[in-house]
Amino acid sequence: MKPLLCAALLGFLATVLAAPGPEKVKWCVKSDAELQKCNALAAASAAFSCVKKDNTIDCIIAIKAGDADAITLDGGDIFTAGLNNYDLHPIIAEDYGPSSDTCYYAVAVVKKGSGFGIRDLAGKKSCHTGLGKSAGWNIPIGTLLSMNIIEWKGIEDKPLEEAVGDFFQSSCAPGATPGSKLCQLCKGGCKRSHEEPYYDYAGAFQCLADEAGEVAFVKHLTVPDSEKPNYELLCKDNTRASVDSYKTCHLARVPAHAVVTRKDAQLAEFIWTSLSGVQGFNLFSSEGYGSKNLMFKDSTEKLVQLPPNTDSFLYLGAEYMSIVRSLKKEQMPGTASTAIKWCAVSHAETAKCDTWSINSVDDQGNAAIECQNAPTVEECLKKIMRKEADAMAVDGGQVYTAGKCGLVPVMVEQYDENKCSSSEGTASSYYAVAVVKKSSGLTWEGLKDKRSCHTGIGRTAGWNVPMGLIYKQQKDCDFTKFFSSGCAPGADADSPFCKQCAGSGKAVGDESKCKASTDEQYYGYAGAFRCLVENAGDVAFIKHTIVAENSDGKGPAWASNVNSSDYQLICPGKAPVEISEYKSCFLSEVPAHAVVTRPESRSDVIRVLQEQQAKFGASSNDPTFKLFQSEQGKNLLFKDSTQCLQEVAAGKSYEQFLGSEYTTVMTGLRECSQTTSDLEKSCSFHSCQDLQSVLSNVV
Repeated sequence: MKPLLCAALLGFLATVLAAPGPEKVKWCVKSDAELQKCNALAAASAAFSCVKKDNTIDCIIAIKAGDADAITLDGGDIFTAGLNNYDLHPIIAEDYGPSSDTCYYAVAVVKKGSGFGIRDLAGKKSCHTGLGKSAGWNIPIGTLLSMNIIEWKGIEDKPLEEAVGDFFQSSCAPGATPGSKLCQLCKGGCKRSHEEPYYDYAGAFQCLADEAGEVAFVKHLTVPDSEKPNYELLCKDNTRASVDSYKTCHLARVPAHAVVTRKDAQLAEFIWTSLSGVQGFNLFSSEGYGSKNLMFKDSTEKLVQLPPNTDSFLYLGAEYMSIVRSLKKEQMPGTASTAIKWCAVSHAETAKCDTWSINSVDDQGNAAIECQNAPTVEECLKKIMRKEADAMAVDGGQVYTAGKCGLVPVMVEQYDENKCSSSEGTASSYYAVAVVKKSSGLTWEGLKDKRSCHTGIGRTAGWNVPMGLIYKQQKDCDFTKFFSSGCAPGADADSPFCKQCAGSGKAVGDESKCKASTDEQYYGYAGAFRCLVENAGDVAFIKHTIVAENSDGKGPAWASNVNSSDYQLICPGKAPVEISEYKSCFLSEVPAHAVVTRPESRSDVIRVLQEQQAKFGASSNDPTFKLFQSEQGKNLLFKDSTQCLQEVAAGKSYEQFLGSEYTTVMTGLRECSQTTSDLEKSCSFHSCQDLQSVLSNVV
């Protein structure tokens, strides 16, 4: 029996080890014209084969099941494909050249001289690229709803399609219910495929050109050059502009169409290399196949490979996700809990959050705060983007990353009690400093090859500011050439910057070692100082108040024998100074920590936090819970030095909040790609999310 078992096992292992990668990319198409082009591609490149389905959803289902491998989708369909029941993700984006890169402008096109503005669209005839598509439906309908031009009380009143049908006189929105007003102008059965002549960009424009409709919702490159003098754009200020004025007259700027597939790294790479290897065939031309924008948009100039681990939510960004959610039945106001879901990192933060939640329950038994948790700040930011959580307080470096992902700062920590009574008070800030032991004799100029203690990778005082200065001096992105080792929680486990970390204190098998949470003893401001105190490093990069807060009888048990007089500050070009003289020797003055959330949640988060700090803030006499005190650690949820939270002015961008000096530091540090997290790369690789492309891979 045993020999048989061994033989069977060996045979199984041989089968697994010999398992081949994908042989062909099975491309999913939705019309005969698209199938014709795909077959031509398959004839030109043996790496491709074609699978025809009736519509986009059928293609998504086929890819999920493995019956097909890839399709190019617009933002609305990328959103659908990324839902849990399909779980596809974008891997390659279309790039439309200098006019828009990997983004495009959603515009409303009308005939010149037709004499109406965007606020006069009620009762007009409309042409849409397709139900649920970005430029043709999600963006224009979301915009008209947000401007209160279309009135819709929610699904309790009527379905959204019915509300839009009632608003326009008649429409062609391929994919809508056949026979409804939204299909009245269509010519080919209202199918959401190229079998409907008025489907997609070219079809919606043809609907307008044929005078079937009076406005077409399309992308900015849709109107042919020869036709541009005959058309205009509707602007959100109720004016009109020329077709070429799309940069100042558009409804929104949105992520480009992208190729989606299953979450399979080997398959994703095979699709990329197969597309890269196509020769003698124009992927971006539909000429000769009887239609336009087949497989790819005809306006595409090249393809761009997306960063690893990019999912549909990261690709589309928080702003676009907000628009899509505003159109979803289940997201209408009043249908969900009114509590704010706070995201905590680490066991200690979760415990404090749970206590906060219990104390936030009102007389009716409703909690104002609910708790979510994640292993890292970045995972929390993802949860906020996905609406699995609503808010958290983060430091300036994390505000920068959150901003790149479309989140906004809404309340800022104020550390000066005297400024809490003024809504117009000067925003709080603090000083990033470098601390050494007096006995070391170290200066800034002598730091090379020493050991360093950091609050965490990507954090302001502990990483961005000092490493930004070092990069400016050394012009070398490999910081392991500067410091011999250290503790920078959040670094790769095998990095020299994890070597000195302490973890949770367990002797063996400590999973908390180098973790970017308070489970790592050397994480955060107090943790980085402890790293220096316990001789795990030679310099600690922290906030200017930390030594005083953890010495001379103050602070936790590990700080009980620490004397502040044994430490000093160092900075470039100066001799060391006493800890108290931070204003004469600091690395940078940096912005305070801030609460971030999604744009549409701004007012709710501010309202709840103002109520909560009135009950449990620094000036509260309620002994049951203190919002700005930490019993099981330091700086849990908020910094312990916080006196109050103050509202960030509406409309203030994350860059304006951070200030030009700090933003310049961050931009300079981002020249080192390894200092940019995967999350930030995914959020900001294309220009419609406000960052230059960090990718060099192009077809």
